[in-house]
Amino acid sequence: MERDGHVLRVTLARPERRNAFDAALIAELADAFADVGDARAVVLTGDGPSFSAGADVEWQHASIDLTYDENVEDALRLYKMLNAIHSCPAPVVCAVQGYALGGGSGLVAAADVAVAHPDATFGFTEVRLGIIPAVISPFVLPKIGAAARRYFVTGERFGAQVALRIGLVSEVAEDEAEAVEEIVAAILAGGPEAVRAAKRLALDGPGAPDVAQIAAVRRTSAEGQDGLRAFLERRAPGWVEDAG
Repeated sequence: MERDGHVLRVTLARPERRNAFDAALIAELADAFADVGDARAVVLTGDGPSFSAGADVEWQHASIDLTYDENVEDALRLYKMLNAIHSCPAPVVCAVQGYALGGGSGLVAAADVAVAHPDATFGFTEVRLGIIPAVISPFVLPKIGAAARRYFVTGERFGAQVALRIGLVSEVAEDEAEAVEEIVAAILAGGPEAVRAAKRLALDGPGAPDVAQIAAVRRTSAEGQDGLRAFLERRAPGWVEDAG
């Protein structure tokens, strides 16, 4: 983890294992996203040639004899880690290169914005092992919808353009790191409180009686007032000056 001004950068750093999950990595990621402080954006990347190749083989081997109850506990730890990313108050942007398989694709889905290199490879490969992508499904299904009826049941791998078409990623770029920085810059151009409130709005999708109150709260807030007055007065709002 590295704090870079208003941005928190979290890097999966097991390149020798293609950043595959094990119990330690799951715990560390959960801790990393449990409290991001006042970060205005979080960038999630993977060190080395792959973003994350899913579950570590040695970890799977060690867990094969777990009881039913132990499997429930194991799955809950993975779910809580993914949910920490999904519900992180600051927007999470990830850059994807190489493999993003199984739980790696789940990580991508948990982020708010994902940019993939054209050579990135995705897949919900669990059925090839006689299991299913149950734990990651609450994060994947809102992104890919009906496409899960193909890719969950076939376990086939697919490329970046398919991932873009089905909604798993939001952009494909030859220089995914540069594209991520452009997205982060766009996030930093917004009001810090407004950006967090906008993410919550996108996740919760409130009904009609609530939206007027939500809008009024933001418009009467100090940040909203500054932003509206800055627009009318043709000046930069305070948060832009703070961001340098």
